[in-house]
Formats: sequence, structure tokens, C-alpha cells
Amino acid sequence: MAHDVLSPRRPALTPDLLLRAYAAGVFPMSESRDNPEIFWVDPQMRGVIPLGGLHISRSLARVIRAERFQVHINRDFAGTVMGCADREETWINAQIFDLYQQLHLAGFAHSVEVWDGTDLVGGVYGVALGAAFFGESMFSRRPNTSKIALAYLVNRLRYGGFQLFDTQFVTDHLISLGAVEIPRAEYRKKLERALDWDADFLALPQPVPVQDVLQRRTQTS
Repeated sequence: MAHDVLSPRRPALTPDLLLRAYAAGVFPMSESRDNPEIFWVDPQMRGVIPLGGLHISRSLARVIRAERFQVHINRDFAGTVMGCADREETWINAQIFDLYQQLHLAGFAHSVEVWDGTDLVGGVYGVALGAAFFGESMFSRRPNTSKIALAYLVNRLRYGGFQLFDTQFVTDHLISLGAVEIPRAEYRKKLERALDWDADFLALPQPVPVQDVLQRRTQTS
């Protein structure tokens, strides 16, 4: 996928600088967990999930209705980021991990987590700014658990008044859930509008009824 990468930054980043980068439409990455370099990324085509267009297959809807797992918000943010980084190749290095921890403590970064009893088995995390939510990464340790987290996340974003769900890039996995690519210029317009509005990630009370998660989905086979 074509994208623009700006020069690596050796000086330590700050949470404030990271928020200003999101507001400008760029985000940080590293080449690997062991690489201390961080660079800014500004994709020519941006991945987004329309908040009214999440695709939930019949099989996933059955899994959600079964309520085998429990879904929590910000119960273990650090564990969720660690779960996202627990793969052979990851862009989350120690500095990026620390930055998101600081944003979480400041109330900007949040996680939607899927639990099986005392085991964290899936989740997604990202950053909320204005009425925009910047999804950073997701993981599964059981079948469908990242999809469950995403379904609950989209429901929370709709309830809280968000206007933009940025996934940065698209993958086959995200496309199957309704993600689309839009040009950089269109994304910037959507971002500018979203930043002019207030939204509340924590507005939706817990626990969330299953039917609320499923009622406004776009069903697929």
C-alpha cells in the first residue's frame, strides 16, 4: 500500500506531540519491537470503518449472542497493548508502548477487551480525540475474539457520538468487517469535522446488552 513515511525521530516523543500528530492526520510506527527508531506515517489511502456499516456475519452474530465471553473496557489496557504486540513482527516498541500507557492514564487511549473468566483472550485499543477514534491494533487468542471486541467498540463509538473510526490501513480481515479505503484528502476533511465535535468513549454504561451490539449491524452471510 502506498504511504508516505517521514524521517525517523530519535528524540523521545511526548503524549502531547502524539496527540497533535493524530490531529494532523499522521501516526507513529517502528520497524520492530527491538528497533528504537520511530517514524511518522501519512498514508495516501486511509482505512476507515463507517460507523453505520460494520459487517457482522451470521456466524459471528451467533457467537456474540452465546455470550461465552465477557467484554470489559479499560480493565487491562497494558495487557491489551501487550497482546497486540505479542506476534512475530510488530511495530510496537518499548517507547510506543510507554506513550500509549501515558495517553491511557491521561484519558485519551482506551481498550475494549474480551475475557474468558480471568483470561484476556482478545481486544482492540486506540486513541479518542474529539469525535474521532484512531484504532491502533487488535489481537485474538481465541477464534473471533478480536471481531467481538471490534463489534463492541463500534457500538460504543456510535453511542458516544463519534463520527470517524480510523483504522489507518485496511487488511482482508478489516475489509470483511466493513473497512474501506478513502483518499488522504477525503480523510483529512472527515478528520477536521470530527475534531470540531465532542464525543464520550465512556458514555455507554456497562454491561452492554448483546442486542444493542447487533441491532444496527450490516449482516453478511
